[in-house]
Amino acid sequence: MEIKWDERGLLPAIVQDAQSGAVLMLAYMNEEALRLTLETGEAHFWSRSRNELWHKGATSGNVQRVRDVRVDCDVDTILLKVDPAGPACHTGEYSCFYRTLTDE
Repeated sequence: MEIKWDERGLLPAIVQDAQSGAVLMLAYMNEEALRLTLETGEAHFWSRSRNELWHKGATSGNVQRVRDVRVDCDVDTILLKVDPAGPACHTGEYSCFYRTLTDE
C-alpha cells in the first residue's frame, strides 16, 4: 500500500496507549521516522518546529514501545498503539490532551 505523504513529505501520527486506549499525542512522521519506528519498535517522529528527526523519550526516558501500527482508510494518517514508559506530554502530563477547550 502506498502512503499518501503531504506536500512536505509528512504524515500525521496519532499515538494511543495500547492498554488503556487513551490518545496520548499527535505528531508527524516523515519516511525516515516511519522506517526507524518500524525497525526499532520505538516511536520516532519529525519535529516541524525544530525541523529534525526525534526519538520519543531519547532525553526524557519516556520512550514509546510500538505494539501495532495502523493506517487509516485514506492511507494518509498513521495510528501507533504503544506501551508508554512515562508521560507522553512534554509538560509531564500522561497525555497531551489533558485540557478541555474551556480551560484557561
